[in-house]
Amino acid sequence: MTLDRRTLIAATAALALGAGSATTAAAAEKWDMALAYAATNYHSEIAAEFAAAVTERTGGELEIVTHPGGSLFPGNEIYTAVRRGLVPIGERLISALGNDDPMFEIDSIPFLASSFAESRKLYEAVKPDLVATLDEQGLVFLYSGPWPPQGFYSIREITTPDDFAGLKFRAYNATTSRIAELLGMVPTKIEAAELQQAFAQGVAESMISSGSTGYDRKLWEHVGYFYDVQGWLPRNMVVVNKEAWEALPEEVRAIVLEEAAKAEEAVWSKAEELSQWYVEQFTVEGMQVPAVPDSVSAKFKEVGEQLLSEWLEKTGDRGQAVLDAYRAD
Repeated sequence: MTLDRRTLIAATAALALGAGSATTAAAAEKWDMALAYAATNYHSEIAAEFAAAVTERTGGELEIVTHPGGSLFPGNEIYTAVRRGLVPIGERLISALGNDDPMFEIDSIPFLASSFAESRKLYEAVKPDLVATLDEQGLVFLYSGPWPPQGFYSIREITTPDDFAGLKFRAYNATTSRIAELLGMVPTKIEAAELQQAFAQGVAESMISSGSTGYDRKLWEHVGYFYDVQGWLPRNMVVVNKEAWEALPEEVRAIVLEEAAKAEEAVWSKAEELSQWYVEQFTVEGMQVPAVPDSVSAKFKEVGEQLLSEWLEKTGDRGQAVLDAYRAD
């Protein structure tokens, strides 16, 4: 059977369309995004919104799928997994990376920045150094957002600094471990996903963390006291493997950056909105939220000054430059 001219043209067009579709499909990227915190945590919720917005705006050319709760990689493995290209994108608590570079610890120095305004100013001061450091490590910085101010959780009442002695303390980075040591507590490294089990089994008896973490893990089931010391506001960051980033078309990268900027503003806004709400919920659930005794507050500030001095010894001119920028009018 011989094809007429019209049939031949239609067949050729169909083949061309099929080839074009195949090319489009081949060009599409799917990124799995590793997250350490529960799906209901605002960091994870905003990351999911970011992922959905990128997927929609790129028409699926870049699809990002989030994996909360450490389901893809445990929290302490996410940063390394992204660096090695085992996953293209992930979120990590910055101060937990102090062993990679002590500059990462700046936002967990007690009482250096205790309010959202101070924390934002500190972030802007350190951001250029942060971005450059990540670039050297084969990573691209997308956005960063804070946790609410850190409070002290304890299974027993704290009326004087002597009451810290011997408490098993959940640490999540080198700075919190050092705080425990200076206060006479016994630090042990525990990731957020393991908190309930750790407190239920007596592996942990105290910790310094945000109201968000305590609320997500229902710590009122195991912990009787929360002291709103507002020590500092640690931040998470979302980073991308540089090779995966550079493989994206320029127009896709532009969309990702635009949505990342929106996500950053959303995280800061949500953290501030929820900050006091979390503390109120502790009271509703039967936790005691007493005022911080003056002697305890003074001890925390003393520890903060010592940690700042130790941090500056480790970071030298880099740390001093960021500190000067932060403290400039």
